[in-house]
Formats: sequence, structure tokens, C-alpha cells
Amino acid sequence: MSTTIEESGEFAGWTTWKEEPFEYETAGPFYFRVDEKGPVAAFRVQRKHMNAGGVVHGGCLMSFADFSLFALGHEAMEGSYGVTVAFTSEFIDGAVEGERLEARGDVLRKGGSLSFVRGIISGEDGRPVLNFSGTIKKRRKQP
Repeated sequence: MSTTIEESGEFAGWTTWKEEPFEYETAGPFYFRVDEKGPVAAFRVQRKHMNAGGVVHGGCLMSFADFSLFALGHEAMEGSYGVTVAFTSEFIDGAVEGERLEARGDVLRKGGSLSFVRGIISGEDGRPVLNFSGTIKKRRKQP
């Protein structure tokens, strides 16, 4: 899957998948890069991400976690297209509008067609917000 490097704004130099309309336009935009600590995904919480209780909607957090599976496992995918075949998450704390959330984690195992990834989404202050894990299956992109 082709990536795009953001050219301006807070996430200038970060990578995203602009061809993924749900993750980039609707739920996101979400971004990723590799820094001195390894792969990291991030986004800035906007009004559209909120629920009526004043915290980020759980569906938004799970969408970002799913994006993060692929961001954290990007190298293991070796340029292939993939789909999520299993996903689990636990909500730990709320996040507020304007906050920057980051996801970090590990590829636990990379097989021929399956990769197993786990991670945690944290707030700017380092507090855990969501714990997640999932399995990615490599597939041929459908026309």
C-alpha cells in the first residue's frame, strides 16, 4: 500500500495512508513514523472525535488502534496489503479534545501471512488510554 508524507502542519514529515478514506478523512487523520524509540502512530483529538460525555468516542479510539496495528507492523507487512482478522482492546482512561494521542507497541510475531501486533495508546502526559492487540493477514489488494 502506498504511503504519503505529510508536508505541513503539526504532523509534517509523518506518514499516512491518504488512500484509506475512513482512516484519513472520516475517523482521522492518523499518522505514523519511526523515531528513536521505534514506530509510533499519533493524532490530535478534534471535536469530531468526541462523545457526549466529553471524552474521545470509543469507536474513534478503536479505529486509531486498528490504524496503529498497521503502523506498528508496517515493516513486517513488506509492502503488502493487509486486513485485520482479530482485534481486542481495553479502555483504560478518557482523552479530551485538543489532546495528542500516541500509540506504541510491538510486532510479537511475523509469519508468512499473519502478523501479531500489540500496543497501547497514551495521552500527552504518558497515561494509558487504550490497550490493544490484533492479527493482520497479508492479502492481495482487490481491484
